[in-house]
Amino acid sequence: MIRSGFLSKAERLELRALARDGLSEARAARRANAIILLDKGWSCQEVAEALLIDDDTARSWHRLYDEHGLTGLVVFDVGGSHSRLSAEQEDALFTWVSASLPRNARTIGAWIVDSFGIEYSHAGLIALLHRLKLSYRKPAMVSGKLDAAKQATFIADYDRLMCGLENDEAVAFVDAVHPTHQVRAVGCWAPTGEAVAITPSSGRDRVNIHGAIDLETGKTQMLDVLTVDAQSTILLLMAILATHPSRRLIHVFLDNARYHHARLAQEWLVRKGQRIRLHFVPTYSPHLNPIERLWGVMH
Repeated sequence: MIRSGFLSKAERLELRALARDGLSEARAARRANAIILLDKGWSCQEVAEALLIDDDTARSWHRLYDEHGLTGLVVFDVGGSHSRLSAEQEDALFTWVSASLPRNARTIGAWIVDSFGIEYSHAGLIALLHRLKLSYRKPAMVSGKLDAAKQATFIADYDRLMCGLENDEAVAFVDAVHPTHQVRAVGCWAPTGEAVAITPSSGRDRVNIHGAIDLETGKTQMLDVLTVDAQSTILLLMAILATHPSRRLIHVFLDNARYHHARLAQEWLVRKGQRIRLHFVPTYSPHLNPIERLWGVMH
């Protein structure tokens, strides 16, 4: 059984464009239609009946798309086909797409016509782009305040530390998170036409968690604290020390929250025989602290 909802929004748009493009081969459009219907939850039998094919064909088209993406739907010559562009033209196309990041395939097709006088169908253009290792996706949002140079320096320093890490050293990543106790609506089965509603939680109670993770072992320390502050920072560092009693030095990576720099925490860190060394992640760089991914899974 093929589960519904396996397409991303970008993939659905790409398939719909192929299915509706009058210049594409009809068989490519039929394949795109089949994948869209399977994504909606239609069974292979239902798709086969609607498109006048057999259900094994519907399954094979899904397998082609799963293994090769849109290229699997639009390339029919099993012996391979020759590009209409020369190697130099393909290099120029790749360079232009990489630099300009066009929003749709039509823009790319128009550029090819203007530059080389060669016109592609939508299906042929998609096949060309996939063969050149170009794909349609949304860019990730990043803070406008981040400092790329500081990030590069941090990554280089981290790589250098990890490459020279001794057997009696350990590394931990620290951060705080504040989950809110509140209802989140999800889908459910219900009678058609009947309104379905839920009552939100009263208030917005939350918990404060100060946590750490060791990527090598996967072990975590989680403190449920009344307030995340310098005192909770010290308690967490003590928990990390207790987890690594035989380690000579423990490198702790954390963000630049004020309580991490507080005088109380700094005084505790300079005590004689201290085994913890702090490393601060650049500001506006949560992607450089792996514990953020753990919070994402938790949420």
